[in-house]
Amino acid sequence: MSKLSSTDPFLFIGKPVKDEYGRQIGRIASFMVSPNGRVDGVFVEHGDGEFFRYSSNQFKVDDDGVMLLSTIKLRVKTLCDDIPLIWRKDQALSELLEKKKIPSEMFGSLHKNFENMLNQLKAEAQATLETIDKQVVRCDQQVKELNSATVYLELEREIGKIDEKSYQMAVEMIQGNLKRTSAEKSDLEAIKSKLSLSLIHISEPTRQAESS
Repeated sequence: MSKLSSTDPFLFIGKPVKDEYGRQIGRIASFMVSPNGRVDGVFVEHGDGEFFRYSSNQFKVDDDGVMLLSTIKLRVKTLCDDIPLIWRKDQALSELLEKKKIPSEMFGSLHKNFENMLNQLKAEAQATLETIDKQVVRCDQQVKELNSATVYLELEREIGKIDEKSYQMAVEMIQGNLKRTSAEKSDLEAIKSKLSLSLIHISEPTRQAESS
């Protein structure tokens, strides 16, 4: 699997774009290219005719075509990388102060910067967790709708209102959507757990210090 920008991007004009679960998103319409030739953005025409611009880093190319990576999964990965890093730097800064390897006035300034950055990242993480919860609810609702569609389909088949060919085609569509939605929900729950653990980890020393 390679990045979209690693080859001639304009070869992909008009190519279909799918998400990580195989859903059709739209088609590549154009690119935002910097003066040095770097692809900074990708314009995609969605199925409803609307155009959206995405970061080039969100796209991967493999044998199945062009894939649009999940924005929220990429955001969680960044947060899970950045939060522990800033926390470790702040901890190391405190250790340097204890060892008297840095002056106290420099510690105060750097500690404040790290603290502000960490608070901002924690706020972003909390907002991201709330977004994940909303998407999980959306997945649950979609599963309910698909199950309802199955029940109504079976009912119409039972009374002879739908032929076998149409029935089989409908079942295949519904089952495919159920599989994709279940996979998406599992991914959302996994990244929520990962992000939550990152927040718990950096909070543990604070709670221990308060209890002592």
